[in-house]
Amino acid sequence: MNSPTCHLIDPPVLGALFSALQERNYAIIGPTLRDNSIVYDEIMSADELPTGLGDEQMPGAYRLREKADKAVFGFNLGPHSWKKFLIPPAVKLFAATRENGRVVVDGSENAQVKPYAFIGVRACELQAIRLQDQVFTSGGFIDAHYASLREHSFIVAVNCAQSAATCFCVSMNSGPEVGQGFDLCLTEVLGDGVHYFLIQAGSDKGAEILEEIPHREPSPDEIEAGDRVIDRTTRSIRKKLDTTDIKLLLQHNSDHPRWDAVANRCLSCANCTMVCPTCFCHNIEDTTDLTGNHAERWRKWDSCFTLDFSYIHGGSIRTSRKSRYRQWITHKLANWEDQFGSSGCVGCGRCITWCPVGIDITEEISVLRESATLPTP
Repeated sequence: MNSPTCHLIDPPVLGALFSALQERNYAIIGPTLRDNSIVYDEIMSADELPTGLGDEQMPGAYRLREKADKAVFGFNLGPHSWKKFLIPPAVKLFAATRENGRVVVDGSENAQVKPYAFIGVRACELQAIRLQDQVFTSGGFIDAHYASLREHSFIVAVNCAQSAATCFCVSMNSGPEVGQGFDLCLTEVLGDGVHYFLIQAGSDKGAEILEEIPHREPSPDEIEAGDRVIDRTTRSIRKKLDTTDIKLLLQHNSDHPRWDAVANRCLSCANCTMVCPTCFCHNIEDTTDLTGNHAERWRKWDSCFTLDFSYIHGGSIRTSRKSRYRQWITHKLANWEDQFGSSGCVGCGRCITWCPVGIDITEEISVLRESATLPTP
């Protein structure tokens, strides 16, 4: 933690932070309790944050639990990622209406009324957002809708104070400590009769808001306590994914018998891709009303696990669960390197937790590595 730029706020000051963001017309999106899980949704005050709640996660299992302390961010990741807001599940790209012999095109449906302020973004999720930036705002084609949302978003990140049994961010160099890409970053310190947040500004926008909320300079002991929170979390992460030569491992073992074994368990339900913070597959849907005078084009989330996703003239290319699972994991961990120069996985563990049959991506790589072959240099 960079002590020269580190300040301290007390928990009630979160209310002042919310007020400062709302005065700037931000729609605040943060973690809150819905349907027996912690999800991301629009919230109006800090009172809606899931204070005192934690969770237990295992492959195929997620359970909330009440904690003895009053930690505001004492939980791990739920089923939602921030792509729900930056890449909405359904976006109307444009509408066209025939009026008096003319076709009028209207794309104003995508205009955002308020910019988003994201509260509680973890390190692995920041890495996921950076990966999505590569997909949608770099290269020769820029998604204007995504770029606009990102340009006007405000990010309040949080260093993880605990880990789930499904986390493996350390293996992917994406956490648990926040590195960059935030406007403000919080570290929650709780215990021995103390409860406070260390806060750092990562942008001019963040520094401006920090000046408006009550804060003070922390003591060296208080800063050290924040460092211990991050160190303790890092040591608690046991799950690992060995990324050594992983691109070669996957790209040169497409016929390995392990693909059949995992296909026998996989339901092809697409849960893993829906909860993944980096998956971006989508389809384009055109609709027309009964009069033929109004048409719309929509972009909707899709998944490489659906049979129709690989459909071309004459049929689908990947007709088996084996081929679809292999496509997903190979793209995520290998082909993404060829496209974007980095892995497409951030080690958040959501795909493990929310798989109904508990398929573990780290386990699949480990088993594959035991008997697979690599090309001779």
